[in-house]
Amino acid sequence: MKFLVTLEKDEDGYYVTECSSLPGCVSQGQTPEEALANIREAIEGILELRLRKGLPVPAVEVSEIEVAV
Repeated sequence: MKFLVTLEKDEDGYYVTECSSLPGCVSQGQTPEEALANIREAIEGILELRLRKGLPVPAVEVSEIEVAV
């Protein structure tokens, strides 16, 4: 499965990443690579837990749209 995540540098210099397809799935790291590795682990953990509890795995439908300002 593929999930779209966001990656932003916060005011403290950490990289924060979030997977909007899985509410509450947020992680961070000191580098972009570390943050992405951490969010991958978080996504895997959430999917494992959902499968173990018999909960549905969310269908991933993501639209990426640029907005000019």
